[in-house]
Amino acid sequence: MAEVKMTERYDCHYCKESLFGQKYVLREENPYCVKCYESLYSNTCEECKKAIGCNSRDLSYKDRHWHEDCFHCFQCKRSLVDKPFSTKDEQLLCTECYSNEYSSKCHECKKTIMPGSRKMEHKGNSWHETCFTCQRCQQPIGTKSFIPKDNQNYCVPCYEKQFAMQCVHCKKPITTGGVTYHEQPWHKDCFLCTGCKQQLSGQRFTSRDDFAYCLNCFCNLYAKKCASCTTPISGLGGSKYISFEERQWHNDCFNCNKCSVSLVGRGFLTERDHILCPECGKDM
Repeated sequence: MAEVKMTERYDCHYCKESLFGQKYVLREENPYCVKCYESLYSNTCEECKKAIGCNSRDLSYKDRHWHEDCFHCFQCKRSLVDKPFSTKDEQLLCTECYSNEYSSKCHECKKTIMPGSRKMEHKGNSWHETCFTCQRCQQPIGTKSFIPKDNQNYCVPCYEKQFAMQCVHCKKPITTGGVTYHEQPWHKDCFLCTGCKQQLSGQRFTSRDDFAYCLNCFCNLYAKKCASCTTPISGLGGSKYISFEERQWHNDCFNCNKCSVSLVGRGFLTERDHILCPECGKDM
C-alpha cells in the first residue's frame, strides 16, 4: 500500500474518489482505495468467512485462505503458522493430532509412525524402518527380499539356514516351489530326465532303477517294440497291448496279416511271423 502526498488529482480506479492523503493499493498499475480493493479482490477466510484485509497476513494452502489468527489445528486449536501440518477431510491438523488420530501404528513397537517418516508395509501391517528386522539376525530388512513364516519375517539367508530344504541334486536350499520324488526334495530346474535332460516338472514321467525318465526316453530305451509297426509299446497310463510268444502288439496293430481284420479278443493262427484270422488260415 502507498499514501498519496502529491498535489495533482489521483482517484480510485473503481469508485473515482480522490486518493489524496489516503492509503491505496496498486493492482495492475491501477490505484484502488482500501475499501474498494478489499471489496473487489480480498480473499475470504476459510475459518471465520470474513474478508482478509490489506492489513492482515493472508495464509494460503491449495487455493484456500486464512487469517493468521484463524490458521490453527482443527483438533487442539494451536496455531499452525510457520509449523508443519497435515490435512484430513479438508481440515487442518498439527502433526501430533494427525499422528494420534490417523497415522499407522508400528506392528513391532506399537508406537505411531509419524507422517513423513519412512515406513515398511506388508499384508496390511506397518513398521518403522528400524523396527522391520529379521527375526533371526535382528538386522533391518529394508528393501531387501524377505520371507514371512509364522507371523515373523526373515531375511533370505537366515530363512535358508533355518528352514529351507536342501535339493538332493545340487545341495542348495529350495526357497520357492520344488518337487518331491521318492520322498526327497528337488529344485524344479534340477529334476530332469536321465536321458534327454529335459525338465520333468509338470509332465508325466516314469522311472527305472530309481532314475526318472520322460515317457519318450523311457519308451525308446526300455519299452518293447510292436511286432507290426515296430514303435515302442509304453504300457503306461492304462494303454493295452497283446503279448504272444515273446512278441507284443499294440491293440490297434493286432490284425490279420492278410485281410487286416482285428484279432483282439478273437482266435487266430500263426504262420511263421504272420498272424492270421481263422478264415485266412484255412488256406494254410
